[in-house]
Amino acid sequence: MLVLRPIQKTDFDALKTIAIESGHGFTSLPVDDELLSNKIDRSVKSFTKSVTKPYDEGYLFVLEDTQTGEIIGTTAIEAAVGMSVPLYHYHLGKTVHHSSTLGVYNTVDILSMCNDYTGSSEICTLFLREGHRQGLAGRFLSRSRFLFMAEHAERFSDTVIAEMRGVSDEHGHSPFWQWLQEHFFSIEFPQADHLVGLGDKVFICELMPKYPIYANLLSPEAQAVIGHVHEKTKPALRLLQKEGFEHRGYVDLFDAGPTVEAKLENISTVRESFKGEVEIVTSVPNNLPSLAISNGRLDVFKAIFTDQAYLCEAEEKIQLTTEVANALEVTQGELISAFKL
Repeated sequence: MLVLRPIQKTDFDALKTIAIESGHGFTSLPVDDELLSNKIDRSVKSFTKSVTKPYDEGYLFVLEDTQTGEIIGTTAIEAAVGMSVPLYHYHLGKTVHHSSTLGVYNTVDILSMCNDYTGSSEICTLFLREGHRQGLAGRFLSRSRFLFMAEHAERFSDTVIAEMRGVSDEHGHSPFWQWLQEHFFSIEFPQADHLVGLGDKVFICELMPKYPIYANLLSPEAQAVIGHVHEKTKPALRLLQKEGFEHRGYVDLFDAGPTVEAKLENISTVRESFKGEVEIVTSVPNNLPSLAISNGRLDVFKAIFTDQAYLCEAEEKIQLTTEVANALEVTQGELISAFKL
């Protein structure tokens, strides 16, 4: 059975393996022992911290195969981004050059650096290891975060964002960054990407152009990738779009990948989730749709997906087999949440 739970300090080796496998462009998991340890420590503290409103907490989860003990994936939520370290984006807008005398009217796209998403909650660090990407695991890993956020809404903003990985080649080189590098920087994209992962963003203020950039002055290759995602990121983007996330013109400073947003209460998983009391049974009907189920707790949060559970909506109960109840660590009569995968 696959169980989503908060990360523990004993998961360091598994997290480092995932960081290595995630490759270039996955800035939230740098291959750096100290930073990975700090991420785990911060997450452990965040889950046990008393919170009335979001500030700078970070919640990191792992997906564990309970049969083998293997960690096969991870995902995370940042409670409020940009509160201690600035969060930068480019916003894609328009400016008009008009001369009635000459009969000229030109609309031009411009990129303006901003901090508009400061204070928003961010879902991030979604990674499922090769060999485990078939079936429902990826969808479960993505959607279960929203259930956790809804169950502990006081810990999160009402605006939720996701920064999607932009276009880069197999060597980690970004066409958008190539143009920036040529005109403003003297470092390769993987190095800049790594510095951001390390939390070193001072160079952004020091070297990034201070004024809006006319998009039509960029190279054709750079223009072509603005607002587009990496090939491997397309499935994750489709999942978020189904949840109601939209792109409102904000893109990453380095690879121009889109940032998408949604209101927490409007996310499909949140709206469609069901709360009910646990009813432990010896068996459930055959051929049931798979459910994602959460025990609703905080520091001992657990979520699974299974076809060994049944929603009794009229009675406001969720029937679970003993095996499923044990995996969730719940007992008869407890209030839990579920949604259909």
